[in-house]
Amino acid sequence: MTICVFASSSSRIDNEYAVAAARLGELLAGAQMDVVYGGGGIGLMGKLADAVIGNGGKITGVIPKFMKDEGWDHASVTEMIFTQDMGERKKMMFSMADAIVALPGGVGTLEELTEAMTLKQLGIYKGPIIILNTLNFYDSLIDFLEHMISGNFLRYEHKGMWEIASTVEDVMILLAKREDWHPDPRKLARI
Repeated sequence: MTICVFASSSSRIDNEYAVAAARLGELLAGAQMDVVYGGGGIGLMGKLADAVIGNGGKITGVIPKFMKDEGWDHASVTEMIFTQDMGERKKMMFSMADAIVALPGGVGTLEELTEAMTLKQLGIYKGPIIILNTLNFYDSLIDFLEHMISGNFLRYEHKGMWEIASTVEDVMILLAKREDWHPDPRKLARI
């Protein structure tokens, strides 16, 4: 099973986020789950990669060539795939993923997470989407998604596209259960 992890590249954030990213990497490696991520060497991406590698796991980075040229890549991942641009990067990561976990992050992480939701809504991506809500980071997004549902921009059934985990251990429980969301998501796509 390959888990795609979206995460921040910021190294200026509360250390509790870094602890969670490292713990996730440790548990994924221990469960012998492969990891694909954005290929970065700092921030939560770097912590995740270091923990997977340090615990004998396999991690594949997918990073645009311009980011490597800037020196933003992680030098020690199992495999690094270089893409021409951000769109190709996401497409590659989605194609490799059996499940997606979103750690706290900035607009890049948010964009990846919402694209995953869109692809799942359309039946293109079928795996779990798990949002790790460390320190209640995603509370505002969760409220906004509820607002979309109450305003009929999403169906109530769409709420089943994602799952919220408060802890890294909760992420692992959700990954183990892996239930399908809906047999035919496209039937729900049109409101």
